[in-house]
Amino acid sequence: MDGAHRVVFAPVDNTARVHAVVRRLTDAIALGLLTDGEQLPSEADLAAHLGVSTVTLREALMALRQQGLIETRRGRGGGSFVRAPAREFDLDERLRSLSAEELRDLGDHYAAIAGAAARLAAARSLPADVRRLRRSLEEMAAAGPGAGMCRLDGRLHLEVAAASQSGRLTREEIRLQAEIGPLVWAVHDLPDRRGRVDAEHAGIVDAIEAADENRARDVAESHVLNAVERLIDRRLAF
Repeated sequence: MDGAHRVVFAPVDNTARVHAVVRRLTDAIALGLLTDGEQLPSEADLAAHLGVSTVTLREALMALRQQGLIETRRGRGGGSFVRAPAREFDLDERLRSLSAEELRDLGDHYAAIAGAAARLAAARSLPADVRRLRRSLEEMAAAGPGAGMCRLDGRLHLEVAAASQSGRLTREEIRLQAEIGPLVWAVHDLPDRRGRVDAEHAGIVDAIEAADENRARDVAESHVLNAVERLIDRRLAF
């Protein structure tokens, strides 16, 4: 399972689980993290990945079928398959489900995790880790806006967390990407943000390669907080 799918299929919150599964998969399909025609894991496997019962999962899949986002085929070669929506991820619609206070709290949490992971990556990363990060930066520079950039954005942050050599931080990065990642990626992909975001990504990788722990932490924290401040401003404008 690649980084994008680890994020999509990370366990959901304990409350309102049907809604949480529906929102998680809806966001992933709208952002292109799950592609048109892609087959989802079996019900048993998907329920286990998401940390829900098969009954909860079936309710969520039924809601997604009603929205036309998946279709279920019977018989040999059957299963649940993604159907790409006619419209793209709607950032403003998604923001309406969160208050400014909730966004700030999520941002503070995510910034703390991202900063700690970057600091430890600067202290512990191996040359192979840095090469992976550089390769992701090159792919991001060549990518256009949309689903491909969202995948690469999330992958870069997972690679930073993995380079920290901390399993707990990596798992928390996966969990937080699943919760707030679609919002951060969407705001990163806005035309007036791309240049700044590219510079921030390069700054994180440069600091990790230079083993500059404090700078890696500071740039990673500000990178997340800058995006969250933009989200809060957009939310308050409603």
